[in-house]
Amino acid sequence: MSSLAGVALLIGGVVLVVAGAEVFFKGLLDTAARLGVAPFVLAVVVSGFELENLAAGIAANVKGLPNAAAGTFLGGTTFLALGVTGLAALLAPIGAHLPLAAIAWTAASPLPLLALGIDGEISRIDGGVLLVWFVVAVIGLARSGRSLESAEELEKRRRFSALRLVAGLAILSAGGELLGEGIRRVVSRFGIAESLLGNTVIAASVEAEEVGRVAGSARHGRGDVAIGNVVGTIVHFAAFNAGVIALVRPIQLDGPSQALHLPVAVAATLLLALLLLVRRELGRWDGLALLLLYAGYVAAAIAVAL
Repeated sequence: MSSLAGVALLIGGVVLVVAGAEVFFKGLLDTAARLGVAPFVLAVVVSGFELENLAAGIAANVKGLPNAAAGTFLGGTTFLALGVTGLAALLAPIGAHLPLAAIAWTAASPLPLLALGIDGEISRIDGGVLLVWFVVAVIGLARSGRSLESAEELEKRRRFSALRLVAGLAILSAGGELLGEGIRRVVSRFGIAESLLGNTVIAASVEAEEVGRVAGSARHGRGDVAIGNVVGTIVHFAAFNAGVIALVRPIQLDGPSQALHLPVAVAATLLLALLLLVRRELGRWDGLALLLLYAGYVAAAIAVAL
């Protein structure tokens, strides 16, 4: 019965994610037009505030599961860079001609986390440093994308744009919650190590709606918004979420987190930045390659946990 309920939740979650992605995309473009800012900038700022991810990380850390907590931002970053981007590109090619500065900020965003966490601990002081870095990075990323604004969008000033944006986020969150609960129920019969659970199951389930958000934007030909969602969320995860969770309680990283999950999160972000620099458009073959890399990461995580 639990498995059947999990499948039902998965299906319901997919339906809500698809519907929410459409509402969110239109609301974001209209809100950007009314505010006179680039949709990329709004995507960077808005999409990253994943309260469910932050709440999951804090709860796990408070309950004495520091590596499950770390998995929400480490595995979450890897899932975004490889899994979300790969699946979205497979569904609809992502054409994103980002400024060089935006790509540079994306590549740099997880580096302080690597430097602070490589010793196996993210202390409260480290958490404060990461929060300062978050402010610098998100401002730098947003400022670098201002040139992506288009005059065509500034002419569109539909009413209730902010309401549609919020409604889209709410539907996406509800769909993501259903998807997450469905995934948890389906895998609940298996004994999963703490770091493996946090970096794969929790990270992917909490961020399930991000696939719809990115793929929906790409399908409408707005690769800048699609990538803005991804890179904005990566900055929030690697700096803001990590910093806040460490401030609540210092994070002690175990061997797999130090040797695999942390460096892979950084490497995945650098690879995404490199692809955006070299390719400037992520096609279906690129998406397939990213998904295969993510599958390889999950396989390695399982092997390490055994």
